[in-house]
Amino acid sequence: MSKIAAAYVRVSTERQDEYSPDSQIKLVRDYAEKNGYEVPDEYIFFDDGISAKSSKKRTAFNNMIALAKEKHPPFCAILVWKFSRFARNQEESIVYKNILRKKGIPVISISEPIIDSPFGDLIERIIEWMDEYYLINLSTEVKRGMAEKLTRGEALVPPAFGYNIVDGKYIPNESEAAVVQSIFNKYLSNVPTRKIALELASQGVVNHRGNPIDYRGVQYILENPLYIGKIRWSTEGKASKNRYRDDNPNVVIADGIHQPIISQKVWEATQEKLANTRKMYGKHQRTEQPVEWMLKGLLRCDCGATLVMQSKGVSAQCHNYATAKGKCVVSHYISIPKANKLITEQLEQIVADRSFTFVASRETVETVNYEELIHRERIKLNRAKDAYLNGIDTVEEYKANKQRITKAIEMLEKQRDSERTEDKDLDEFSEKVRKVLAIVKDPNASELAKSQALRTIIEKIIYHKPDNELQIFFHW
Repeated sequence: MSKIAAAYVRVSTERQDEYSPDSQIKLVRDYAEKNGYEVPDEYIFFDDGISAKSSKKRTAFNNMIALAKEKHPPFCAILVWKFSRFARNQEESIVYKNILRKKGIPVISISEPIIDSPFGDLIERIIEWMDEYYLINLSTEVKRGMAEKLTRGEALVPPAFGYNIVDGKYIPNESEAAVVQSIFNKYLSNVPTRKIALELASQGVVNHRGNPIDYRGVQYILENPLYIGKIRWSTEGKASKNRYRDDNPNVVIADGIHQPIISQKVWEATQEKLANTRKMYGKHQRTEQPVEWMLKGLLRCDCGATLVMQSKGVSAQCHNYATAKGKCVVSHYISIPKANKLITEQLEQIVADRSFTFVASRETVETVNYEELIHRERIKLNRAKDAYLNGIDTVEEYKANKQRITKAIEMLEKQRDSERTEDKDLDEFSEKVRKVLAIVKDPNASELAKSQALRTIIEKIIYHKPDNELQIFFHW
């Protein structure tokens, strides 16, 4: 009778000499048939275009390991084309193979046979070390290749808005290029970047990822030398904090072989205007501490976004509108003194009328069987402990599971203990609101103290701009 085995198949994006997924599966099944294994379709785990440097993003890999950790694993071996498919990080490879070994599940490379002896283990470690070395060396090779492309003025990265890539060369996209030219012209005509972004959003213009171009996207376009026929590359890659700044010594700019869509004259005028703006409003000029605001994080727009402070504590505006993300096209401007006054007045009226609006209805909360839910979580906690004691989970895994489950139990106990009879509960809550009001109205209390007090009773506050009203949602 054949033994059930799992197959793990992975293809990456950095190599061209790998077998395709179908080819790897065929080779694995050929090996299985010759060696007394059966590989059912449901136990073929496949990760596409994902590096083996870490297991965090390998969903199929993690699902396979989870099944292997079960009390009665559904398979007795894991077959791979090469050990590099399983992992290229030797430390992770050792950890996972030890976990599998405790369950009696070997990882078998069908193309790298290992003799069953102490020398076999040594050979396997050498293969894993070579795989990890390849991954480390890959970064150097990629940088060398990109540096060579830079000297030739060829495309290094996916095209910015306004261009496509054809045969390794940036080619202007006519419709997008017209938008880029419009952005430069409007900016030089003193149209703010936020307003430009709002206009683009209203026209349905999106970037290559399908997202609206917010004001940061407009800023990036205005600072990108690609549009005047240059290629810009940071030798630090994404690790560089200022990889788009020309004054970064690790940023290299070279002549490209692509057609510019912005003239040198327009580019220079734009950079001069940007430089002047940075001098007047740049972050490096901000020396004062952030202004505290008692409604920070509580006051929200109809669209769901938070209202953020503007003008040094004078006013607040919807974040989606202020950043021109296209998700909110209606201004929700409100002065902060006015918002504070409205909140104070409404809290006083709500306490007088006992007209509280809660995030969850009391009827819904009262139907929850907290004791049963807490009991289930305690069972999970005992299972996690057993898994650790039996060597299935590592101490790190047990600590993470214990912390997560314990937190869930504490939250359930807190919700259970908060249940009260309606009359008693409303009386207690009204008294709590009165105490918060006293802090809010205290001229000597700081904005931070007021904010912390409000958060003990309020979940969120929705600002309805047309009616000039604030709707307060409380939590028990």
